[in-house]
Amino acid sequence: PEDVLWCGFLDPYNDAYDKITARQPQPLKRIATKEFYPVSTTDDPVLEKLAIDGVGKGINKVFVTDTILAHLMTCTRSVYPWDLVIEKVAGGILFLDKRDNSQLDYLTVWETAYNTPSPSEEGINNPERLGLEATMINQNFSQQILKSSGAGRKEMDLPNPFFDEEDNDGMEPASVAFRYRKFELDDKTTLVCRTELHGLVKKTQYMTAFALNEYIPPQQASSAQTQTWRDKIDSQRGAVLANELKNNSFKLAKWTAQSLLAGADQMKIGFCSRTSPKNAYEHVILATQFYRPKDFASQITLNEGQMWAMMRMFVQLFNKQEEGKYVLMREPNKAMLTLYKVPPGTFDEE
Repeated sequence: PEDVLWCGFLDPYNDAYDKITARQPQPLKRIATKEFYPVSTTDDPVLEKLAIDGVGKGINKVFVTDTILAHLMTCTRSVYPWDLVIEKVAGGILFLDKRDNSQLDYLTVWETAYNTPSPSEEGINNPERLGLEATMINQNFSQQILKSSGAGRKEMDLPNPFFDEEDNDGMEPASVAFRYRKFELDDKTTLVCRTELHGLVKKTQYMTAFALNEYIPPQQASSAQTQTWRDKIDSQRGAVLANELKNNSFKLAKWTAQSLLAGADQMKIGFCSRTSPKNAYEHVILATQFYRPKDFASQITLNEGQMWAMMRMFVQLFNKQEEGKYVLMREPNKAMLTLYKVPPGTFDEE
């Protein structure tokens, strides 16, 4: 992989968060002044400019964001339905995109568990509310563990491309560096991806940060035998993680793929839990752990070669189609992908 461009800035990691234990947890703060940008492929001005300028050697070019790329690379682990929009334009250029407000912007909770959260569940434990809660925790965690005083901040070549200074209402962009990288898939195909890094460790290492949050199924919450993370995270962290790998296999694989794509040296995972089982708005951080993305990938049986092989297969499939707009959809109840051709103006007005 070759770096094409760096945008945004990175704040340094705050070491104090290595020392958190379940006996002395840290409340998770709500960070109201930071803006996050889940900007999709075709709305990204930098990718658009790169497409016009013609970057890379390949005749065929693919433009994509890390969320979509990681999603496709690990999609065999998915259980819930999802869809992506693929646009093929003149000159052999592919844009892999998602719909606005698509489910891809939200994390899932226990998607790969034996007993997934049931949609009929009232209130805070239905899949949609859980997903919103997990996404908020993840964003807040990724910013809270950094030193935000501005000292030690590393500015990239260009500022955050999605932040508008005049129209900011006291907001500032979150500590994210967008690293645009190109990968030569084969002699004819160049893939350009916008990847994300979240912070700096020891001044030179790049890190990504993600948060897992504890979900206790309602039927277990009432029983006294249930062991929660607070009971065992200090003494049996491996067991807690193994359980998460079973229940959130897709989410963890996607994070690891995103960290590998971004070339992160470290991946920080936080373990967060509700302050009380019935309150979905207040959380504490019980522990945090650094992993090296490559080691972690082998631990969760995520093979980089297979990830790229999946991607090449998708790109070949899309390249065979004529120009136009397509939707790639995972069927709701069976592990099957279908590619539909749609009229050019679809999804534009939304």
